Amino acid sequence: MKWKTLSSKYISRHKYFTARVDKCEAPDEKIIEEYFVVELPATACVLACTEEGNVLMVKQYRHPVEEILLELPGGFIDENESPEAAMTRELMEETGYEFSSIERVGKIAANPGVLDNFTYLFLAKGGKKTGKQQLDNNEDIEVVTISFDELKKLFLENKIVQSLHSNCIFYALRKMGKI
Repeated sequence: MKWKTLSSKYISRHKYFTARVDKCEAPDEKIIEEYFVVELPATACVLACTEEGNVLMVKQYRHPVEEILLELPGGFIDENESPEAAMTRELMEETGYEFSSIERVGKIAANPGVLDNFTYLFLAKGGKKTGKQQLDNNEDIEVVTISFDELKKLFLENKIVQSLHSNCIFYALRKMGKI
């Protein structure tokens, strides 16, 4: 069932956006002349619960869709970094919170027809503010605390449009027995 890659040619090489065009042969010997693949590092996102029983969300401008979105904390996993370590790091960088537990609740592929990466989904509990944000130069993130009832309402009303984050919310709430 697996295709054989006959050749690959890179059309863009960047840390966060590498694209190539592959020539492939299907098991039935059909030749696919051009199959475009975007290579991205793996990512992680988390439903982060505070000690007080609330949820940490982040608001940030997303240039490709030209909107300020309400999202879960998360980001790229660095080379040779475990998804769990990346999630711990991203939580501290984006929110200034540390958590007593971080548990993986899923792994999904956003668009496996084009993208070659996976996103790891987490549930973090026992969050306590222990530091301050340490944002990248291109980040402007506002931390927002909401209740689980508000989260469910936003989720069901399609107000959280980042699809990977919606998946994380679903799997984390299911793990917690809240849906």
